[in-house]
Amino acid sequence: MKLDQLISQCIKKDRKAQEILYNLYKGKLFPICLKYCSSHSEAEDHLHDTFIIIFDTIIKYKGKGSFEGWMKRIAINKAIDKYKKNNVYSLDDNTANTLTEDHTLEDEDLPPTLEALIALIQELPNRYRIIFNLYEIDGFSHKEISELLNISDSTSKSNLHRAKAILKKKILAKKNKVDYKTDNYGR
Repeated sequence: MKLDQLISQCIKKDRKAQEILYNLYKGKLFPICLKYCSSHSEAEDHLHDTFIIIFDTIIKYKGKGSFEGWMKRIAINKAIDKYKKNNVYSLDDNTANTLTEDHTLEDEDLPPTLEALIALIQELPNRYRIIFNLYEIDGFSHKEISELLNISDSTSKSNLHRAKAILKKKILAKKNKVDYKTDNYGR
């Protein structure tokens, strides 16, 4: 079945078409859910919720742009909505202009697998994880992040800086087999 036919059937609430669509795209959407969630089970719930929204709003997809991109945007927006609802953002504006430490890692310092890196990202506090993913992985600007999350640009910048500091500390600690749970950022 072609994608446009599958979408048409999903608009008609055809359960078999929905199952086919789910099976076609769950593998592409789950990694997005993983990077915005703090655990595998939370990511599974997020994926399920994302597909509910996709099936409820598929009629709004007008065929402009990538269908996969449209679904990915729903997954990201669902994560943003969840964290905005839980009000997980703190006011970190005061530190944004004083952040100068470099948190760049060399290739040899990075975890050996993508799964290991994702696991470390999942350990970040919610506000740092979502901003890290939006900026570093999904390519949003601080201005776009501030608009999406209703925070200031400087809060976005300082939370990204802290996320990188935590990740660097955890990565280096794992490499050196040190207890990294005692950091300065309350994790």
